[in-house]
Formats: sequence, structure tokens, C-alpha cells
Amino acid sequence: MSFPMPAFRPVDEQLTYLKKGAAEIIREADLRAKLERSRTAGKPLRVKLGMDPTAPDLHLGHTVVLRKLKHFQDLGHTAIFLIGDFTGMIGDPTGRSATRPPLTREQIEQNAATYKAQVFKILDPEKTVVDFNRRWFGPMSADEFVRLAAKYTVSQLLEREDFHKRFREERPISVHELLYPLVQGYDSVALAADVELGGTDQKFNLLVGRELQRAYGQESQVVLTTPILEGLDGVQKMSKSLGNAIGIHEPPGEMYGKIMSISDEMMWRYYELLTDVSLAEMEKTKRESHPMQAKKDLAGRIVADFHSAAEAEKAGENWARQFQKDEVPDNAEEVFIPLVQVGHLVHTSGGPSATIRVDRLLLRCGLAASTTEAARKVKQGSVRVGDHVHAEPYVSWPGSPPARFPLRVGKQVKIPVVSW
Repeated sequence: MSFPMPAFRPVDEQLTYLKKGAAEIIREADLRAKLERSRTAGKPLRVKLGMDPTAPDLHLGHTVVLRKLKHFQDLGHTAIFLIGDFTGMIGDPTGRSATRPPLTREQIEQNAATYKAQVFKILDPEKTVVDFNRRWFGPMSADEFVRLAAKYTVSQLLEREDFHKRFREERPISVHELLYPLVQGYDSVALAADVELGGTDQKFNLLVGRELQRAYGQESQVVLTTPILEGLDGVQKMSKSLGNAIGIHEPPGEMYGKIMSISDEMMWRYYELLTDVSLAEMEKTKRESHPMQAKKDLAGRIVADFHSAAEAEKAGENWARQFQKDEVPDNAEEVFIPLVQVGHLVHTSGGPSATIRVDRLLLRCGLAASTTEAARKVKQGSVRVGDHVHAEPYVSWPGSPPARFPLRVGKQVKIPVVSW
């Protein structure tokens, strides 16, 4: 598949865009050199991202690296989305303490079909090369596979943390699992990849690809890793099994509401990893926008990406109607509190700010029976301070804080009136 020849942006501009949200680039000097050659020759880089179709649905955590592939695509490079219909039958041992149960060919094919539909919510279907690694592994002869296996040693494979730990603990390691990094690495040889993308947990596999390319007489690919996204709890990685994930097929209203529940601090990480907003734009938003408005904009952007701008607007209106209209009932009780009972004043280089411990505030207002219960409610995202969900141990206001503000836990509302 060929696409129109792009007009490439200056290399420094490309690098700035590509480094946003990247965890590590191995090596950045090599990437710069490849971009320079690409721009001079007018030839796009071949950028590979492989995913094994081991589950039918993707969540926002999966889209972090997909979005990085889109960034290369935005810059005119060739985005190759590789579906591991062969490697998926082996099962990636990354992060596993035991052998992954193998999937059937039918399961792989069903999941692969859903992946193709889902990734085009981010990637441009007209400019994306979709490939399957069974295309070269299916016809590979036994002789060729033995020659591939000869390119790497068992001691090199056991350097991988997952394998090393299982070997030390005398847990079984199947031979086919040892072959997985070689098979994934050979994908880069088959595709002549200039760049390969993956999460930080894939670093070992990606580096094997660099070495195999050298062994097969190719120039080594650049490896670019992206962070593992934390879920709604702000601590554990996003995972459906942990119940902290946002699925990309969730209804717009549900997706919008979940994003509005994240902490203000986590919001900026989501901006960096889940949007195309530049770092300069992010800094401007931090300076000029109220956190609540910034979070609404974030939720709107993400919902629009996976649904539509109209549905994002409707989800925002419904959320505001549910959580912001009539926020404070007429009969809401006011609770007068000396500051010393709930927190303290701190001073920063930017001036004074008031900081309050939320667990003590809930206890003092009668919205929790103990600080332990209060801390649990905060962590669960059940607490709203003012007009937004608060999931941090402290709440603070720069400059002059309000003397009174609504505090809600579920349907209970109190109005702390703090004497500053």
C-alpha cells in the first residue's frame, strides 16, 4: 500500500511532538538521524506497533501507544498496525508469573476483527497499513525457524526479569514462551521497521527486535516506549480486572462521568497521554483555566475521539445537569470550623494557599464516622469539594480560599464554613 508523498515538518518540530508522552527513546540521536534522512529524501519512516488480539475490547490504557502511532502518522510517516495472530497463540509472557493459557485460532480471529474496528477510532484508516504476522510465520520453514532461534542465546533470554524471576523461583517456563521475544523481534525484520512502539513493559521484546535486525543485515529500529496509564484510582495500572478502566466502547455519558471522577493531578497525565494537545497548550491551560473547566475539556475531547463531538457535548450537558445544577440544597446544613481542626496554611513561592485534610473535614462535618472511613470514601471518588470530584488527601486553594463551599458525599451535602 502506498500513500501520497508527505511534506515533512522540520525535524526539531517533529521530535518535540513525538517526545510528548514518551517514556524512553532508544536512541534519540538515531531517531533524529532517521528523521533527517526521511525529510531529505522525502521518504516516510516505517513505524510499527504490534498488538496480540488476546482480549476482544480495548480500554484507554491501550490507546496511549496507539495515539503515539497516530502522532507519527500525523507527521506523514507510515503507520503499521500489526495484529499478532501468530504471536497471540503463543501468549506474551510479559508480566506473567505463570504460563499464559493459549487462545484458540477462532478466538484470535474474532478478537483480531474487533481490534481492526477499534484502532480506527484513533488511526486514519486511509493511511494505516494493517498486517498480520501469520503472513510470514505461516509459510516459514522449520529450517528458517531454527536459523532464527540460533540468533539468540538462552542466557540472553533469561536476563528478562519475568523469566529470571520464574527461573529463580523454580516456576515452569515453557519453551514456546522463550521463543516469544524472538518471534516478536522477527516481526521488525519482516517489516523492515524504522521505529517500533510499545509500552514500557515491552522494552525487552523491542530491544530484541533491534538486535535481530542487525543480525539480518538491517539498520536497527529506534525503540520508543510509552508509560503504562494509571486507572481511575490513580494508583494501579488501568485494567478491566481491577475495575478501574474506561473502555473505548463505553457509552458517552459513562465515559464522560468516569473522566470527571479522576483527580486534578491525574487529569494532566491523561491530557499528556490521551490527547493530541501540545505541551505548550497544556501549560497554557494550567495557567489560565479553572481545573473544573480543564477537566470538562479533557472529558469532551476523549468522548469526541471515540464517539462524536455532538455526543461529547450532550454528555457534558447531562453531567452538568446531574452534578452541578442544584448542587447545594436549600436545607444544606452549615458547619462552622476553625481552620486548626482540619488543616493548616502553607506558603509557597507563588504566595499563600490554604490546605485542608479532606478526611478530617468529612469527620468534622459528620459525613464520615472515622478518618479511616473518610479516607476510603475519598479514594473511591465519592467526595466532591465545591463542584468537582476530589480524590486526593488534601484540598487546597491558591491565593484567597472561599470561606464556605459545598461538600458532598453521595447525596449528603454539608457546607463547611471555615474561619481562615
